[in-house]
Amino acid sequence: MVHTTPHDRRAPRALRTTALAAATALALSLGLTNAAATTHPAPSAQAAQADHARPGDIVKSSPTSFHPLPGQPTRTRAWHMEYRSTSAGGAPNVVSGTVIVPDDGRTGPRPLVTYAVGTVGLADTCAPSAGFPKGTTVEANLIQQLTARGWAVAVTDYEGLGTPGDHTYTVGRAEGQAVLDAARAAQRLPGAAQAGVTADSPVGIMGYSQGGQASSWAAELHAAYAPELKVRGTATGGVPADLLKVADFNDGNVGAGLILMAAVGQDAAFPELDLAKYLNAKGRHYVDFMRKNCVAIDGIAGAFKKISDVTVKNPLHEADWQRRLRESDLGTRKPDAPVFLYHGTLDELIPYGVGKRLRADWCARGADVRWNAIPLGEHVVGAIAGAVPAANWLADRFAGKPTDSNCR
Repeated sequence: MVHTTPHDRRAPRALRTTALAAATALALSLGLTNAAATTHPAPSAQAAQADHARPGDIVKSSPTSFHPLPGQPTRTRAWHMEYRSTSAGGAPNVVSGTVIVPDDGRTGPRPLVTYAVGTVGLADTCAPSAGFPKGTTVEANLIQQLTARGWAVAVTDYEGLGTPGDHTYTVGRAEGQAVLDAARAAQRLPGAAQAGVTADSPVGIMGYSQGGQASSWAAELHAAYAPELKVRGTATGGVPADLLKVADFNDGNVGAGLILMAAVGQDAAFPELDLAKYLNAKGRHYVDFMRKNCVAIDGIAGAFKKISDVTVKNPLHEADWQRRLRESDLGTRKPDAPVFLYHGTLDELIPYGVGKRLRADWCARGADVRWNAIPLGEHVVGAIAGAVPAANWLADRFAGKPTDSNCR
C-alpha cells in the first residue's frame, strides 16, 4: 500500500486519471519501442559546436506531436529540437530532445520542467522524441500530468540517443548537463517563447531511475553550469547514486542487463576504458544486440546473467573503470535549490539503501531535502506512486511556499 499526502487527495480528478493511465502505459508500452536502429560515428567537437555557440543554443527544430498513448490527443504544441550541450569530458556536443507546451492561450511566463526519463535503451529509436508522436514513450503519461497543470516540459534524449554516437548511458555529468541545456534550449525556442517559456520562467527539474541520476546531477551542477536558470527545486526518485553498489546488487539478478548497458555507456564516454577487451563471445553478442534494441527486450535478454558470463575479466575490478564509475557518484555536492527525493523500500533494481545514503550525504552538506520513502514500492511502483507527490511538491516551489525539509 502506498500512503498519500493531503496534496494527493486534493489533486484534480484529471491528474489522478493520468496517474492511473500511466500504470497502463507502463504495462502496455514496453513492447512498442523496440525497433532496431543503426548507430553512427560520433561527430568531432568542432563539428558539434562553433566557438561562439553556447550550451543550450538550438541547432535546429521542427514541429512534432505529443501523444501519451497511440492516437491519444492532447491540448499541447510540441517541437523536436537538436541543441548544444557538453560531454562528460567537457567537449561540446549536440543532443536532441522535445519541448511540449500546453495549447491554452497563455503567453506570460509559465513554469518549465526539464524532465529526465528513465532507462529506454541504447538504440536511436528508443529516444523519447522518437516515441512521442507515436504514443509509445512510456513516461509520456507521467509527463502529461505536468502539462495538465499548465507547465511546459523539456525532455532531453540524452547524449547519443537520436544523434550520432553511442548513448553515454549512466554517465552522470553528461546526463545532468543535457538536462540543464534542454531547459536553456526551451527558453530559446521561438514558438515556446510565444507560449510563455522565457528566461523568467521558474524551472523545475524532474526524473526517476536513470532520470533520477540525470536530474540529481542537474541539481548538483546547476550553480556552476547553468546558474541563470531560475531553478526552484528538483524532484528525483529511484536514484542510482552509487553505480558500483548498483552493479554489485544487480549482478546475477533481474536487472543484470542494465550492468552491460551501463558498461557500454561508460565506454562510449571514455573510450580508453576499452570494454571490448573484457568481453567474451557471448558478451560481444549481447552488446551488439543491446545497441540495436530498447530496454524491454534488452532487459529480458540480460536478466539474471552474471558479469562473469559475458566477460573474460571483470572490468569493474579494474582501477580505471572504478575511477570513471566513481566520477558519476552523487552526494558529493550540495544542490543549491530544494530537493524532493523518493525511493521505493522494495526497489529490486536500485537498492533502497543507495537512496537513503544519498539523502544522508545531501543533508550532511546542508541541502534542503524532503525525503519520501514509498512503503512496499518496487521500481515501477515507485515511479508511478511518486509522480503526483513529486509534482505537488514542485507546484509548491513554483508558488513560493516554504519548504518542509526532513533531514532531521
